[in-house]
Amino acid sequence: MPINLLVFIASLLIALLIFNWLIKVIKTSVNTAIIIVIIVMILQITLGISPQEVWNQVISFPQTIYQVFQ
Repeated sequence: MPINLLVFIASLLIALLIFNWLIKVIKTSVNTAIIIVIIVMILQITLGISPQEVWNQVISFPQTIYQVFQ
């Protein structure tokens, strides 16, 4: 086999592996985003908590943890 053919086959395999990894990352990201949207919607419908209130709590979470362990 010529070396060019081997390099071409190897590059196709690497491209396939990277493509499969990228698809897995995108699926996981979309799945996580859907779960977050569902949780925020449930909080808003059942308890009247707005998405802004949830976001403010998420932003202040590191400070809260820091204050707990001081």
